[in-house]
Amino acid sequence: MLSALERFAPLPLQESWDNAGLQVGLTETEVSGALLCLDVNERIVDEAIRKGCNLIVSHHPLLFRGLKTISDLTDVQRTVMKAIENRLCVISMHTNMDNAKGGVNFRIARKLGLNDVEFFASKLVDGIEAGSGVVGKLSEPMAADDFILKVKKTFGVECAMCNELLRRPVSKVAICGGAGDFLLDEALKTGADAFITGEMHYHQYFGYEQQIQICVIGHYQSEQFTSEVFQEIIQEACPGVKTCIAETCTNPILYI
Repeated sequence: MLSALERFAPLPLQESWDNAGLQVGLTETEVSGALLCLDVNERIVDEAIRKGCNLIVSHHPLLFRGLKTISDLTDVQRTVMKAIENRLCVISMHTNMDNAKGGVNFRIARKLGLNDVEFFASKLVDGIEAGSGVVGKLSEPMAADDFILKVKKTFGVECAMCNELLRRPVSKVAICGGAGDFLLDEALKTGADAFITGEMHYHQYFGYEQQIQICVIGHYQSEQFTSEVFQEIIQEACPGVKTCIAETCTNPILYI
């Protein structure tokens, strides 16, 4: 199963600071079921145990940097301990899945019904085409406020953070799930009318009025459908394996 995930999103596609791949457990473990999620914490491990899954596949790595202690002092340490105690395996597919063809950003584009979706600011990694963002076209141009309402409904967000509403129709849309503000200028170069991402720094909203419609929907919200990609990969490669998309919401941000 690990090999199927890594064929789809090879580890060399991950960014240099990342830690995708096997996090906890043995590579030869026979899988009883896979719980698919965005983040790994104690509640996710508990859900995996309840559902009889001995494998967790997450988007965000449980371990970004090495642990010097494994105890009950932090959520990460407790989660590692609980996974080991219950003989669970944890695999994370992070920026390699962001950068892969058919990965996180392609799924966002599919949810929005975009056509002619392709990478922008693409690169070759070990001969594989990759990219941190995608761009595509709506079936029909939309007014900016209607487009934002469509995005909010599609991703179930309470609010979207936007710059001044565009006074022309939105047709071409650039996307980078998660923390994608570093691609804003590249999105503008594609001729996109709108740019969707999960996070953006305050000062980056300035200076783009009537150039591009910024629509920031939250990190968790933008990447929430990544588990569907995991499920499709696993079901195709290992059709007999039970897969469960996690019901536990791990978003730490509340909108009050």
